Amino acid sequence: MIKTRAKKEQVPMSAIARKELRKRTATSYAFVLPYFLCFCVFTVLPVLISIFFSFTSFNVLEPPKFTGLENYIRMFFKDSIFLIALKNTLLIAIITGPVGYLLSLLMAWFINELTPKVRAFVTLIFYAPTISGNVYMIWSLLFSGDSYGYINSTLIRLGVIQAPIQFLKNTAYMMPIVIGVSLWMSLGAGFLSFIAGFQGVDKSYYEAAAMDGIKNRWQELWFVTLPMMRNQMMFSAVMSITSAFNVGSVVTGLFGFPSTDYAVHTIMNHLEDYGGTRFEMGYASAIATLLFIIMVGINLVVRKLVAKVGS
Repeated sequence: MIKTRAKKEQVPMSAIARKELRKRTATSYAFVLPYFLCFCVFTVLPVLISIFFSFTSFNVLEPPKFTGLENYIRMFFKDSIFLIALKNTLLIAIITGPVGYLLSLLMAWFINELTPKVRAFVTLIFYAPTISGNVYMIWSLLFSGDSYGYINSTLIRLGVIQAPIQFLKNTAYMMPIVIGVSLWMSLGAGFLSFIAGFQGVDKSYYEAAAMDGIKNRWQELWFVTLPMMRNQMMFSAVMSITSAFNVGSVVTGLFGFPSTDYAVHTIMNHLEDYGGTRFEMGYASAIATLLFIIMVGINLVVRKLVAKVGS
């Protein structure tokens, strides 16, 4: 009887209210529509086109010819350089992705403790390498293979070495240099999102946490701050993964193309070779599709890990 009466007492929405609701909904969709169209045209559509071309033989000049899984079989069983690129890419991503992510978090946490003016200056200092157009020129000067290179000249002056070391040609030094430069450039958009997240946490939560038994800053960070920053953490994780797999420009800028013995050859370098130089678009699309699948898979795993933070 109570449920029946409750249903009878519900007042149906008037025609004016329904019209007003439809109007607000239409306005909301109108604001979202431009971004949705741009996202579909410039992101979703190219991915779908790339997946289609990955099953074809396409050289831009002639119509694509369907070849099935031939491009993927070629990648794993006929292209030894691709396997080297895959190994190098995963090695760089495994190191620079998590380390760059944690480095961005810790530096943002440290900078958040500074005064506003000092915080703005230090943020600019750490963020500058990611937007600098001369980043490769700086590192090329540092690791120059002649006696005028800063590192070589310093080591010779100190008596550590007698002859210059070819840092950018010797395969023993190339991978550490790539990893070091990638980490140096890792404080980008994800780093800024962390700073914004720290600034957006309501201070009253810290007071409540102190009353509930939080004893130190590490517990405060884990149980209060990070759970309130899940959106920023997810965004920064996506950016870290993207930058970790997008190291082709670093390799080309420092070591040329191709690098000595393909020591730091990455999937992006392989993709640029077949897509931008050889114009084998079908094979290049297969490489891009595989890279896309790897990044999506890792993003899903990271999303589950981030959801557990502080829980």
